[in-house]
Amino acid sequence: MKLIIAYIQPHKLNEVKQELYKNEIYKISVTNALGCGQQAGYSESYRGVDIEVNLLKKVRIEIAVNDSFVKPTIEAIIKGAKSGNIGDGKIFIVPMEECIRIRNEDKGSEAIG
Repeated sequence: MKLIIAYIQPHKLNEVKQELYKNEIYKISVTNALGCGQQAGYSESYRGVDIEVNLLKKVRIEIAVNDSFVKPTIEAIIKGAKSGNIGDGKIFIVPMEECIRIRNEDKGSEAIG
């Protein structure tokens, strides 16, 4: 089992979701996030004051998958989020020790679904 965490551009969320659904991956968690990487932010002027904006809006997607779904999940995220520009995002793959479904106490790969 793996936990896949992806940071993508907010406007790419629908495209990523569509690609995930095509690969039969339906269970995802999405949160708004702020961060910067190579983009390093930008400067703007607000009421005559220069402001440096270095935390940019991102979307964090978390998907717990069984090992057989790792590759299709990664491919779907890349296909949906890639524009070829700096700031497309990152994907992290973390081993997951255990998963427990609270409703009926299923464990492991059965709990992921």
